[in-house]
Amino acid sequence: MKKRNVKVRKFGLYFLLLVGALISLFPFYWSAIGATNESGSMFTKPPTLIPGNQLLENMSNLNEQIGIGRVMFNSLFISITYTIIALFVCSMASYAFAKFKFKGRDIIFTIFLLSMMVPYHATIIPLFKMMASWGWLNQYQAVILPNIAYPFAIFLMRQNMLAFPTALIEASRIDGASEWKIFYKVVLPSMKPALAATAIFLFMYQWNSFLWPLIALSSTDMYTFPVALSSLFGLSRIDYGQVMTGVTLATVPIIIFFLSLQRYFISGMLGSALKE
Repeated sequence: MKKRNVKVRKFGLYFLLLVGALISLFPFYWSAIGATNESGSMFTKPPTLIPGNQLLENMSNLNEQIGIGRVMFNSLFISITYTIIALFVCSMASYAFAKFKFKGRDIIFTIFLLSMMVPYHATIIPLFKMMASWGWLNQYQAVILPNIAYPFAIFLMRQNMLAFPTALIEASRIDGASEWKIFYKVVLPSMKPALAATAIFLFMYQWNSFLWPLIALSSTDMYTFPVALSSLFGLSRIDYGQVMTGVTLATVPIIIFFLSLQRYFISGMLGSALKE
C-alpha cells in the first residue's frame, strides 16, 4: 500500500512538473510558430499551432527593417563585454565585503543593498547628463559601463564568498601570497558555480535591457535587439511575422548561454544560502 502511495505521489509530481514545463515553454513555441507563418495567422481562430513556410521571407523582411547581423553583433558585444567586466568588479567587491574586516563594512554593505530600492527611472536623467558631458552618447561604453557594480550580483557572490574557508586565505598570506594572487589563484577557482550563476543573471539583465539603450543609443546601427524590435511597432500596419521572428532570434542566445552554464547554476544558487 505504501509503495502504491509513493508511486501515485511521484506520478502526481511528475504530472505537475510536465504541465508547468509545457506552460513555460508554450510562449517560446508560439513565437517560433509565428516566425514561420504570415502576420494574419497570429489571430486566426483556432490559432495556428503548426509551422508554416514563411520563415525565410519573414527573416528577409526583418533584415531589411533592422539589419539582423548588426543588431545581433551589438547585443552580443554589449552583453558579453558587460558580463565579463561586471563579473570581475562584482567578484572583487564581494570578496572585500566577505573576507576583509574594516570599520563600517556592514553599514556600507547595507546602504549598498538599499540602493536597489531606488527606482531605476530616477537615475536616468543624471546618467544621461553624465554620458553627454563625457561625449559617450551613442557609443558602446554608454551602455556597458553604467551599473557594472550590480548590487544583486555582489550580494549573490558575497553569500558564496562567506562559505569559503577563511583559514585557507590566512594560510596563503602566511606563505607570502599577495592579496591579488589569493583572490585570483585560491578563491576564484572554487567560486565557479557562483560565477556561472552570476554571469547568467548579468547577461540576461544586459541582453533584455531596453530603457537605457533606447535613450543612450540614437542611431539604428547601434541598436540592440530590444530597441530594434520596438522600432517594428509603428503607427501603421504591424507585421507580426517579423516581430515573432525577431523575438525568436533574440531568445536563442539566452537559451544557449544558460544551457552552457546550467550545470553550475543550481549549485551556485544554493551556495548563496550558505554562511561561514
